[in-house]
Amino acid sequence: MSARAVTEATFEQEVLNNDKPVIVDFWAEWCGPCRAVSPILDQIATEHADKIDIVKLNVDEHPSLAMKYQITAIPAFKVFKGGEVVQSFVGAKPKPALEADLAAYIS
Repeated sequence: MSARAVTEATFEQEVLNNDKPVIVDFWAEWCGPCRAVSPILDQIATEHADKIDIVKLNVDEHPSLAMKYQITAIPAFKVFKGGEVVQSFVGAKPKPALEADLAAYIS
């Protein structure tokens, strides 16, 4: 399982109404660090599919959601639990650092 794309039409169902914690990767096609972190997120999504969902939201295609969640730099990550943002962090990181950031949800 890899990180899947969400849109404004699917965000509520896939993220806000999800029973599991959801990590939303706010990204854009032109963003080099976003592309670098994408395979790492796919690995984490596969390895921890029973505990979390990881989704990607293209900020160029869905600017209203990027604005709603105050995305000012990408890649940006927000962890949603019970429809609320419970954690945020910004920037591409190596897998161990991302796993450390997400330890509360994947351990």
